[in-house]
Amino acid sequence: MAESSPGFETLQIHAGARPDPATGARQVPIYQSTAYVFRDADHAAALFNLQEVGYIYSRLTNPTVSALQERMAALEGGAGAICASSGHAAQILALFPLMGPGLNVVASNRLYGGTVTQFSQTFRRFGWSTKFVDFDDLDALEAAIDENTRAVFCESIANPGGYITDLDAVSAISDRHGIPLVVDNTTASPYLCRPIEHGATLVVHSMTKYLTGNGTVTGGCVVDSGKFDWSASDKFPSLSQPEPAYHGLKFHETFGPLSFTFHAIAVGLRDLGMTLNAQAAHYTLMGIETLSLRMDRHCINALKVAKWLEADPRVGTVTYAGLESSPYYNRMARICPKGASSLFTFSLKAGYDACVKLIDNVGLFSHVANLGDARSLIIHSASTTHRQLSESQQIAAGVAPDVVRLSIGLEDPADLIADLDQALTKACGS
Repeated sequence: MAESSPGFETLQIHAGARPDPATGARQVPIYQSTAYVFRDADHAAALFNLQEVGYIYSRLTNPTVSALQERMAALEGGAGAICASSGHAAQILALFPLMGPGLNVVASNRLYGGTVTQFSQTFRRFGWSTKFVDFDDLDALEAAIDENTRAVFCESIANPGGYITDLDAVSAISDRHGIPLVVDNTTASPYLCRPIEHGATLVVHSMTKYLTGNGTVTGGCVVDSGKFDWSASDKFPSLSQPEPAYHGLKFHETFGPLSFTFHAIAVGLRDLGMTLNAQAAHYTLMGIETLSLRMDRHCINALKVAKWLEADPRVGTVTYAGLESSPYYNRMARICPKGASSLFTFSLKAGYDACVKLIDNVGLFSHVANLGDARSLIIHSASTTHRQLSESQQIAAGVAPDVVRLSIGLEDPADLIADLDQALTKACGS
């Protein structure tokens, strides 16, 4: 009889965590060390030649961070993972081996505002360009892919509107063109959605959000599915062709399913230096231990608040995919069967000024630029996270001037509803 794989709840506690061999410590220690002693000269040479796996310098690898990487790979069902200093760093780390001057990414137009700015403005300084497309229009998505496209990028559950991407359909298109699909799974977390099972090549996270769950540290992660054939074409020379810095080593030929993971560490972290520190990794490991419990409660609370808002006459629309009225409700059952997370938006019939007054009058909700916290959070995206966008871009992203974003936390939902009710009364005059 074949052994069954551990369940998610077991992996979120045990994956990557072993008793410390020196002390027997059961929790993963914080290895606060910059460098590591080599056994001898041959050992050092083998590490630098990528002939042996081990620790050299904490910009590249650190035992605490390695434990987190192993846990993230296990939770997402990937071959390997690389942690970085933030979600934005993870996005650069994911695309760095794939891109080059003159090449482009085809990205969803429903993305976090900071990601839109990174892709549309900062990436241009690297010579990369981005085509933004409505991923619900599959014909438009396919038409946007050309001979210079090197990645398709989307969010499993889009921030801020909570829209759910049809990952199966999108991955079928990227596969047809021999292009990797990169999915930001921050809003869903691996508990609610496992993009690799729907065809994703790489999964990126801002671990700052639900994975840590308490708003204490920033961190990012790239999970490598290990399933993409980087040598099937000449589109990805960083992975398929000789690497001069390692005496002509070919990453895909040498490391197979772990080729992207090794490249991201040996070249990406080596030269870009977007390293996650050991203490942040430790906090994130502790947060992940309760991920499933928290995500279940997040979803329960979010649905209660969303239903109340949907019934309120002062509210125009509510975008929560867990509502039966949502156009994404049926898709949720296929892509995110355990729930639609806790991030969504709602509009006010009274418009922009009422949104601002609402923000200024909440008491229990915290007005911060974050999501996925144990505390409930609120923000007016058009004037903050998405203020760099034009009004037409804001509307396309689901954050029109009359829209407020909520991240529902773990409090008593009756208290959250009462807080919104009193703030709406002050904002709307009734």
